[in-house]
Amino acid sequence: MAGFREECGVVGVIGDPDAAKLIYLGLHALQHRGQEAAGIVTLNGGEEFTGHKAFGLVGDSFPNEIIARLEGSSGVGHNRYSTTGGSRLTQNIQPFTFNTAIGNIAIAHNGNLTNAYMIRQELEAMGSIFQSTSDTEVFMHLLARSDKADVLERMVEVMSKVKGAYSLVILTKDRLYALRDPFGFRPLVFGRRGSAVVVASESCALELLDADFDREILPGEIIEIFPDGLVKSHHPFPNARKGFCSFEPVYFARPDSQVFGEEIYNLRKRMGQVLARETAVDADVVIAVPDSGFPMALGYANEAGIPMEIGLVRNPYVGRTFIEPSQSIRDFGVKLKLSPVRSTLYGKRVIVVDDSLVRGTTSLKILRMLRKAGAKEIHMRLGSPPITHSCYFGVDTPERDQLMAATNTAEEIREFIGADTLGFLSLEGLREALGEQNANNYCYGCFTGNYPEDPCRTITPQATDAMGGPGLKAGF
Repeated sequence: MAGFREECGVVGVIGDPDAAKLIYLGLHALQHRGQEAAGIVTLNGGEEFTGHKAFGLVGDSFPNEIIARLEGSSGVGHNRYSTTGGSRLTQNIQPFTFNTAIGNIAIAHNGNLTNAYMIRQELEAMGSIFQSTSDTEVFMHLLARSDKADVLERMVEVMSKVKGAYSLVILTKDRLYALRDPFGFRPLVFGRRGSAVVVASESCALELLDADFDREILPGEIIEIFPDGLVKSHHPFPNARKGFCSFEPVYFARPDSQVFGEEIYNLRKRMGQVLARETAVDADVVIAVPDSGFPMALGYANEAGIPMEIGLVRNPYVGRTFIEPSQSIRDFGVKLKLSPVRSTLYGKRVIVVDDSLVRGTTSLKILRMLRKAGAKEIHMRLGSPPITHSCYFGVDTPERDQLMAATNTAEEIREFIGADTLGFLSLEGLREALGEQNANNYCYGCFTGNYPEDPCRTITPQATDAMGGPGLKAGF
């Protein structure tokens, strides 16, 4: 899906002598959540941390000799998504480590604190010195400055002060903590591998590590994990309103993950089924835009009774960042990633299923490619409602004037991308696919402009996001 950049992935391990290797593999499983940089920090048996951080994919960032020196039976890891602005600052690569009065602490964060800039100004006025542009550091400064007796009490105090989205793993000398904001915007799960406990953004990481899935960490919950595998659960915010990000099932999460109580693959298939009922059209074949569009296309084809075929092949060796060399070859980036299967397309009426449409430019290029491959008709179908508002809770969306659906009608979008027909999943259809019992627990702010908490009250013009990117404009 074009326009959004990947989220972050976090992993924590305690109680296994091969902690670094497990974290490395867990980050591999979560590579889809962040491809710009990665980091691992382990506790070396005492109170000192050993770590390594680098720009690039996990497999490129951690050769064997690096993993070998990351000793210890506990650690945390982080995949970083690509941002703009300060994204290339090495200081922003997580996990972060801090020396505090209550000992050394390492932290990895997925999310976005919407009041980070305001708190940072207050902290700097009191003498705090920041080393990065990340709001994760705001969380740590609050934790370090608290006068509460222990780490757990300090975490509760910090959670009562910060706003926005955060799923975190925090490592101390004798504990691994995992916590989730009271709305539960971002997923976080844990499981067991023998006597060891593994925490990860998604259950697919547990599967790779042969860890048995235990459960999701609940919104507003803190779990305290001991080296012997004992897990204590704390619920300082038991009755908070939930606000699960609806873009996790639409796009972010891997289809084999259990997120927000259900397997993503099944949710996406249901989105495709509902989409087929809402936007039926006569056609010869259904194809998907790889990769998140596949389950939706399968659901669409099954519901519509139209064959599904491979119409676009993705090159798995192409990264997500690509600078087009000139306007004269403006389709080069898309062609490098996707290739049409002409026998599927030539002379056919084709339904193209993708997860969403942001700026519309990638859809334009894909449809141009399909026309050139001989498609007779192209019917574009999107497995989410029109995206009309920016996200302030951990998704790096463009500003609203760059969102195609915010400033154009469906007919204008259809004409721009060159489709014969265009259909979006309705908001009611998305809620139906997510399930009657769970639909009210989701945030639909990027489709409606209605957020679980008002971000405009907490964001200032220079606010920074969780990965060091540019801030969001007040009153947007």
